[in-house]
Amino acid sequence: MNRLQVILFVALVLSGLYMVRVSYEARRLFVEVERAQAEERQLETEYEQLQVDKRAQATPLRVEKVAREKLAMRTATPAVTHYVTHAEAAPAAASGAASGEGGR
Repeated sequence: MNRLQVILFVALVLSGLYMVRVSYEARRLFVEVERAQAEERQLETEYEQLQVDKRAQATPLRVEKVAREKLAMRTATPAVTHYVTHAEAAPAAASGAASGEGGR
């Protein structure tokens, strides 16, 4: 009976150590999951802030201001508009206009 008690005692100690190890590993993994979730929330908040900044930068007024200041662009007016006609369409339009068949 003494030998059986020693074997059972060793099995009890080993199972206790294994249980402590598994419990520690579970706690470690739980902390890791919590950190990952906190990082996810932070990244999502940062993404939303970037989306707000993007929308603020893309307003028509801001785009026009940047186009004027940095690109030296100006608003198109009839005075600066150049109309281009296709080379094949130009002779046909001229002959149509000459015969009184205006295409407008």
